[in-house]
Amino acid sequence: MKPAPFRYADPGTLDEALEVLSAEGEGAKVLAGGQSLLPLLSMRLAAPAVLVDINRVPGLDTIEATGDGVRVGALVRHGALLGGGPDADAAARVQPLLARATAHVAHPAIRNRGTTVGSIAHADPSGEMTSVLALTGGSVAVATPSGTSEIPWADFFVGPLETSLPAAAVVTSAFFPALPPRAGTAFAEIARRRGDYAVCGAGVVVTLDDDRRVSAARAAYISVGLVPEVHDLTEAVAGQPADAADWSAAAALARGKVDPDADLHAGAGYRRHLVGVLTGRTLPAAAAEAVSRSAA
Repeated sequence: MKPAPFRYADPGTLDEALEVLSAEGEGAKVLAGGQSLLPLLSMRLAAPAVLVDINRVPGLDTIEATGDGVRVGALVRHGALLGGGPDADAAARVQPLLARATAHVAHPAIRNRGTTVGSIAHADPSGEMTSVLALTGGSVAVATPSGTSEIPWADFFVGPLETSLPAAAVVTSAFFPALPPRAGTAFAEIARRRGDYAVCGAGVVVTLDDDRRVSAARAAYISVGLVPEVHDLTEAVAGQPADAADWSAAAALARGKVDPDADLHAGAGYRRHLVGVLTGRTLPAAAAEAVSRSAA
């Protein structure tokens, strides 16, 4: 398959990119890594008049980890969050869920080209990074001709492959708040083959109190809803010791909270079952990490 004809813009600054986007309106698409967009073009599920390649725009390829969280620039490749460099190591310490989820993104070749922020802007409910942004309570920084703004995750995702972005806008970074003290994370997914889109995936965060009892448990799932959803599972395990909590009750609660759709890969009932399985696997692992971090 081949894409429909399109024009190509290669701006050297963010202002130049916004100028092109303003002039083209709905007919323009931003290109960063292209690992989500190019397949849609090839299948002619998207047919923009012009692609605006932002790879020459400076300042969008940084990872900044502080005590508040991790800000990932629009041109940071998935692989950079797993590369083991000082920036990636700092990001993993501040928010471990980032690296854990990124390790499940497709294959090395795609991770080395695809961008974390591009995956979020693509708004695919089967994408790992959309769920991580939601579970961590993150946001995206957006540049428009009238200025910049920060959009919380809940206001950003509108539907499958649909966001609240105006036509003339570039998502310049995503912010993932730091993991709180006495908290732990885990991430797991089930796919037909390693690297395929997940039939179901789960990311969880467990927070403990000073006595190492569960004070909060939250989960987000991929390939389950039309947009990212965060489910509070605390009521099933609140106040229970981290090493003896009734995680099966939390898994049962999660199954009751989700409303998955069926498709050619899995039925709704099977996906609901997998939600319970993955919740039961990940919550104890997150709690164990929370205990370890509490002791540190």
